[in-house]
Amino acid sequence: MYKLRDYQQEAVNNTIKYFQKKRDPAMIVLPTGAGKSLVIAELARIAKGRVLVLAHVKELVEQNYEKYKSYELSAGIFSASLGKKDWNHKAIFGSVQSVARASDNFFHDFSLLVIDECHRVAEEGSTQYQEVIKKLLENNPSLCILGLTATPYRLGLGWIYEYSQRGEIKTDKKRFFKQCVYELPLSYMIKNKFLTTPVKVDIPVTCYDFSELTDKDRMYTTAEVEEILKSQKRLTPLIIKNIIDITERFNRNGVMIFSSSVKHAEEIISYLPKKDSRVVLGDTDMKEREQIVEDFKSKKFKYLVNVSVLTTGFDAPHVDVIAILRPTESNSLYQQIIGRGLRLSNEKKDCFILDYTGMGHDIYAPEISDKRPAKDTVPVKIQCPMCDFENNFWGYTDDEGYVIEHFGRKCKGARQDPKTFSIIPCGFRFRFKLCHNCGSENDITAKNCEKCNAILIDADTKLKQAKLSRNSHILTPDRITFEERKDKNANSYLEIRYYDYDAQYVSEAHFFNNPSAIKKFNINFLRSHLRRPEIAIDIKTPEDVVKFQKLFRLPAFVIARKQDKFWKITEKVFSEEL
Repeated sequence: MYKLRDYQQEAVNNTIKYFQKKRDPAMIVLPTGAGKSLVIAELARIAKGRVLVLAHVKELVEQNYEKYKSYELSAGIFSASLGKKDWNHKAIFGSVQSVARASDNFFHDFSLLVIDECHRVAEEGSTQYQEVIKKLLENNPSLCILGLTATPYRLGLGWIYEYSQRGEIKTDKKRFFKQCVYELPLSYMIKNKFLTTPVKVDIPVTCYDFSELTDKDRMYTTAEVEEILKSQKRLTPLIIKNIIDITERFNRNGVMIFSSSVKHAEEIISYLPKKDSRVVLGDTDMKEREQIVEDFKSKKFKYLVNVSVLTTGFDAPHVDVIAILRPTESNSLYQQIIGRGLRLSNEKKDCFILDYTGMGHDIYAPEISDKRPAKDTVPVKIQCPMCDFENNFWGYTDDEGYVIEHFGRKCKGARQDPKTFSIIPCGFRFRFKLCHNCGSENDITAKNCEKCNAILIDADTKLKQAKLSRNSHILTPDRITFEERKDKNANSYLEIRYYDYDAQYVSEAHFFNNPSAIKKFNINFLRSHLRRPEIAIDIKTPEDVVKFQKLFRLPAFVIARKQDKFWKITEKVFSEEL
């Protein structure tokens, strides 16, 4: 019988505490190698009613079943691919494909449903998972539903749950899984020696260029990937030679190569040593696949190429090189792939990570759902001035790591009522659009006011209207200057000039001679121009603005309209609005 690690026990305790208060579907996020099957086994052991544990592949069904049996408890398997369809046990471990086809009598008396690799559960529609869930809920409306995964983020969809146990709203959209009751970062597993140390090797050869895929901000198709690879075909033999050179030079034992498509895998295998390499595809015969995997684990060959079929339920501890030649949709999927080489083994001290995608994913970085505004931005932590929650945003830092600018819009922090478990969002906005009708704060891309539903003019519309007007001018600023000047009555004022690449400029003037003028400056300039809008700075004079000018950012566009003989700045458009 196994003894749970501290984090595994905490995951179990948090799950129990949650289901004592609520029955909305919940989930646990554990990285590869953290022992999900042990957590599942413990929850199934202590559950008062019957438990159904679902997985999408027989390897996971068998793995979870064996861990539960290690408690010296009886359990059943319901999986056609494993040749068993047991019914009369407290705990049933099944494949979703087989359980979905089970008769109605099967679904009685279950109190807990556990879904392994739960990121595969669709939000809606008639899927096998939804069919099983519907039948179970018809028999027990109080059913507890728990999902487990290492990849809770999907490109095109985003986070698959709404609220995190660290007090963060992951999405304001409805999700099947409402709350993550426990989450463990990959960095914790590595730091505490539960996993092998990954070593990201600097690649001396060129990488594939998948940048046009990431610009789409959606799931990309195999055809799109293959088109890019076709145009960069000359790179593949150089990359494979580099993998072989590193493997041989550093005496590596097992190499997993993740390819982009079937064609790509076939190309890769053609450049590898024939007697020392095999490939596993989605349509590889199941018995042949099992034999290939078994031979790889027995070290009968060194290089294993696969196409999206060995990212889950695969355990080969001797793997000490992970070569990534496929674009990964998210940082969490990237970390899951790397996890294939991080299992502990007496014969290895580290695992080389060879990334040939050029996508810039980070082994330790958090997943940030906001679209990355530029390739040179990095993850930054920003504390909310209202609730003190530490947000993960995209931003820029200086050489010493100090955050000089970020692109966060709204605080993602929230608190949970300890009695009802209801979620109360913080709601603080770092950047916002004011409604001209009611004065409410809205998201900068909002088309209608959240409070009064008034139509809000978006940035694209502003630019289109300005282009069509003879009396409007759109300037793309290259730099901004601040100068204190005097009017004809010797009153001090601030002139701000926006220069384009041709040294043409438009300007605006701000006075600071009374509280009303200072308030106007704060609304018209300070609020939108601060690189870090949460930082409160006391501006009372033009001299103060000049002193703090490094804290201000440039707009993407400045719109000026002609009034008599002069041009007056009427709108500014910032990059996050586009």
